[in-house]
Amino acid sequence: MEKENNMALSSAGTSRVRQRKRSNEVIPEPNKPNGGTLLVDDRNKYKSMWIRTYSTVWMIGGFALVVYMGHLYITAMVVVIQIFMAKELFNLLRKAHEDEHLPGFRLLNWHFFFTAMLFVYGRLLSQPLVNSVTPDKFLYQFVSSIIKYQMAICYFLYIAGFMWFILTLKKNMYKYQFRQYAWTHMILIVVFTQSSFTVANIFEGIFWFLLPASLIVINDIFAYVVGFFFGRTPLIKLSPKKTWEGFIGASVTTMISAFVVSIIFFFYLELDSILFVVRISFIFCRIIEHLVISNADALINAAE
Repeated sequence: MEKENNMALSSAGTSRVRQRKRSNEVIPEPNKPNGGTLLVDDRNKYKSMWIRTYSTVWMIGGFALVVYMGHLYITAMVVVIQIFMAKELFNLLRKAHEDEHLPGFRLLNWHFFFTAMLFVYGRLLSQPLVNSVTPDKFLYQFVSSIIKYQMAICYFLYIAGFMWFILTLKKNMYKYQFRQYAWTHMILIVVFTQSSFTVANIFEGIFWFLLPASLIVINDIFAYVVGFFFGRTPLIKLSPKKTWEGFIGASVTTMISAFVVSIIFFFYLELDSILFVVRISFIFCRIIEHLVISNADALINAAE
């Protein structure tokens, strides 16, 4: 009897555990607008499209303004984006409980980050920075001295960061600290490798930055538009609203646009004036607006 009771209790306990585990699982509901519903079946998709259209216009306008202002401002935009990328990556492996026992340890990540920034961009931006601050004698001397001793400054900054890391080591925290140290250096390699090529392309000619950036914008827009009207097959579970139709449509459109946009830039675009880019973005937004209105009218007529 006791064995049977124990078996009954154990089975009841395991069933409760299983039930709790099942209750913690999140099952996407297709009826929710942010769940597993595709854009083509979403009732609020036109409202979402209007919001995305307006935000796209503002983003393209801001991007056009930065391009119009010149090379250094484009580089500053890349650096700002790079800082936000590094911030997100730094937070991936951080643990609040461990950081409470290591005051100032987070600053060490940013110390290595700005040291790497000075090392990478010191060579790329040396001549443009000198040319931009030539009228001001104090700034000219300051920037010239930094550029002259850039390698020595970076070396001593890195040694100072390494000593800082050694002095902050604490017992029972070695594994976490060395993991953060290695993770920081991996972030620096990944982030600065691609951004250094981007900045180098900017100073080789804005065309070499503007063309790939335009193709990224075109790919993103047409992935949304094609998926909006024709998307039926989900692409990945990580983003339920992305579809194979949008992926294929955006790929084909981007490959065609690579030839068309490069020809347009080569023959018609004067990089001293950004009005052409503004006109193209305005025309594209008008086409999107026309498609939305025409499809909305068709749905209203079909419903009536």
